[in-house]
Amino acid sequence: MAHHNHTPARICSNCDGHASVAITLGGRDHSGHLRTITAHCPTCHGTGTRLVRHPLTIPAGR
Repeated sequence: MAHHNHTPARICSNCDGHASVAITLGGRDHSGHLRTITAHCPTCHGTGTRLVRHPLTIPAGR
């Protein structure tokens, strides 16, 4: 059976793969829960990987 080798996913260079973080707003709500918001990496939009662009191939004879 053939084993297919896939290229590994490219990790975003801005967030090093940690694309989403929880930031505390300080304080707690009325039920005692810590108030947090989620912030996503602006480069990879929270995926942790970056898009791999392949070079365009130009047809022969042009």
